Amino acid sequence: MPAVISVIIPVFQEASVIHRTLTSVFALRGTDCCEILVVDGEPSGGTIRAIAHDTVRKIRSAKGCAVQMNEGARRAIGDILLFLHADTTLPVNAVECILEVADVAEVVGGAFTLGIDSRRKVFRIIEAATNLRNRLLRVPYGDQAIFLRRTFFEELGGYSDLPLMEDVELMQRIRRTGARIRILKDRVQTSPRRWDAEGIVLGTLRNWLIRSLFAAGVSPRHLVKLYPF
Repeated sequence: MPAVISVIIPVFQEASVIHRTLTSVFALRGTDCCEILVVDGEPSGGTIRAIAHDTVRKIRSAKGCAVQMNEGARRAIGDILLFLHADTTLPVNAVECILEVADVAEVVGGAFTLGIDSRRKVFRIIEAATNLRNRLLRVPYGDQAIFLRRTFFEELGGYSDLPLMEDVELMQRIRRTGARIRILKDRVQTSPRRWDAEGIVLGTLRNWLIRSLFAAGVSPRHLVKLYPF
């Protein structure tokens, strides 16, 4: 019997995009072994109220990506936890790719290669730089759809309650355990909406600054002041 994959989608005021996200998940090959949980950090539950699919598990949570993902993991029944951003779509063969990794005993999880859903050439440069960094450091970002074995995630203690950089901090802890992850060649497609809203140069430089300061030991609780939500 194949492993069950729990697709956990943390959301906050994402009613305008959640239908597209869920449609892309339902279009994956092999979704009969998946459950989908949407965890809404908005007190009014605006995003989950916009979901018409009866099979989607709708959960309310305190606000905060890390808090919401941990709550989804706590409620999930799957053997593998897949954390998917609401503005990211998976490749159609994502389930097959994840189950293939799950068959490798020494690998605890992984992530996909980053793709940005835009034809603008500048995004090819951003993709290339990000993917090269990820393959060298083995520290993928949350918008690459991180997935982990449930037992390992629980042993690790889940995501730390941070307002920012929770994905990088998780991967750093994984590296310290000596566990292996795999970055798949298949690409997710993440929305360029934040770059579009802020400007590519400003958004990219701000991201690099935050990552550099975090690597230098600055707390995410201070760095969050640099990041508009």
